[in-house]
Amino acid sequence: MAGSVFDSAMFSKLFPTGEIGRLFTDSAELRAMLLVEGMLAKVQGDLGVIPAESAQAITRAAMEVQLDPGALAQATGENGVSVPALVAAFRAEMQAPEHAAFVHWGATSQDIIDTGLMLRLRQALTLVEKDLTSVLARLSELAEAHAALPMPARTYGQHATPTSFGAVVAGWGAPLLGLLDELPELRRTCLLVSLSGAAGTSGALGPQATETRKALAGLLNLQDPGRSWHTDRTPVLRIGDWLTRATLALGKLGEDAIELTQTGIGEIRLGGSGASSTMPQKQNPVGPSVLVALARQQTGLFSTLQGAAMHRHQRDGAAWFTEWMCLPQIVLGAGAAGQVALRLVQGIEPNAEAMRAALEQNLGLIHAEALSFELARHMPRPEAQATTKALCREAVETGTPLRDVVARAWPQIDTATLFDPAEQLGLAPEEARSFARRVTERSKE
Repeated sequence: MAGSVFDSAMFSKLFPTGEIGRLFTDSAELRAMLLVEGMLAKVQGDLGVIPAESAQAITRAAMEVQLDPGALAQATGENGVSVPALVAAFRAEMQAPEHAAFVHWGATSQDIIDTGLMLRLRQALTLVEKDLTSVLARLSELAEAHAALPMPARTYGQHATPTSFGAVVAGWGAPLLGLLDELPELRRTCLLVSLSGAAGTSGALGPQATETRKALAGLLNLQDPGRSWHTDRTPVLRIGDWLTRATLALGKLGEDAIELTQTGIGEIRLGGSGASSTMPQKQNPVGPSVLVALARQQTGLFSTLQGAAMHRHQRDGAAWFTEWMCLPQIVLGAGAAGQVALRLVQGIEPNAEAMRAALEQNLGLIHAEALSFELARHMPRPEAQATTKALCREAVETGTPLRDVVARAWPQIDTATLFDPAEQLGLAPEEARSFARRVTERSKE
C-alpha cells in the first residue's frame, strides 16, 4: 500500500480527491511559490524597490520556468525548507544574473511558502464548495419528495418516535448549509498574504514594506492581514477546522447510511454497492464506509494541526513541519469526502415498505410517547406516564398490539389517528420542506 491512500493508484477510486489532488503535489507547490516570487517582484518594480527591468524579467520567468522538484531534494533536506533551493534554481534558470539578483528581495521562506499555500487553499475551498453545493441539491430533492414519508426515528439505536425520511435527509444537509454560509467570512479573514521578512519585522523589505504587502495581496487576490502572522496559525486552523467539520457532516451521512442499509433494517437503498470476494449475496455500503473512515481520520489530523499551532518565538521548525505533514491530508480528506458523498447521494432512495414494516413491528410501542400525551388530557401527566407504561407492559406480556390494548382500555381515544405514523410526525415534514426551500433560495443567490 502507498504511504497515503490519496497517493495510491490502486485506491484512487475509493478515495478520489478529484481536482484537489492536483493542488497538493510538489509541482503544484512549486508553481504557487514561483507565482508569489513573480508577483512580489512585479510589485517591488512598480514601487521602485527593485529595478523595473529586473522586475519584468523575474515576473516573466516565474511564468515560464519549470523546476524539477527532485532537483531541490538535497538542499531541502539540508535547509529544512524548499525555498532556498527554489530561489537558487530559479536564478540559474533565468540566465540573467543582473536581474536574478533581485529575486526574493526582502522576503523569507515562510512568506513564500505560506502565501503559496493560501493560493492553493483558496482553490481547494472552491472545489469543496462546488461538491457540497451539488450534494445539497440532491438532498433537497430527496427532502422535498419524501417530506411526509414516515419512518422510525432512533435514539441509542432503538426506535424512539416516528419521523420522516425527508426530515432525516434535512438533518444530513443542514450542517452543510451552515458550512457554506460561513465561507464568505472565512475567505475574507483567513486567505491571507504573508510578507513579513525573516523575523516578522519586514526589516529587509524597506520603508515601503506595508505598501508592498498590500499590493501583493491585491495582485494575488488574497487579503492583507496588516501584520505578520508567521507564528499565528489561526488562519490555517480555521480553514482546517472548516474542512474537518465538512468531512464530519458527510461522515454523519455515512454512519446513518450504513445503519439504514444493514440486514434487518434496509430502509434505504444506495443504488450501487460493493461486492464481496466470497459472499455473492453481499452488497456492501462502500461509499458510506469511506465517508466514516475519512471523518475519523480528520479528527485525529486536526488535533495534530491544533498542537502544531504553538510556535516558539518567531518561527518554529518542528511546529511548521508538523503542519506540513497533516494539513494536506486534511484538505485531501475533505476533497475525497465531497467526491464520495456526491456519488453516494445520487443513488440514495427510501425503501417505504421497510419503513412501514419497521413502524408496525414491536407491537406499535413506538407510539408510546404520543399515547402518554393523549392520556394526559384525561389525567395528570405523571399518572398518564404511569398508565402508558402499564399499557405497554400489558402489550408486551400478552403479545397484543398496543393499539388494541388501548382501544379496549380507553375506547374514547381515537386510536386510528393516535397510531397512524403520518399523524405523529410533528414538525418533521415542515423541517424537510424548509430545508429544501433554503437550498433552493441559496442556489438563486
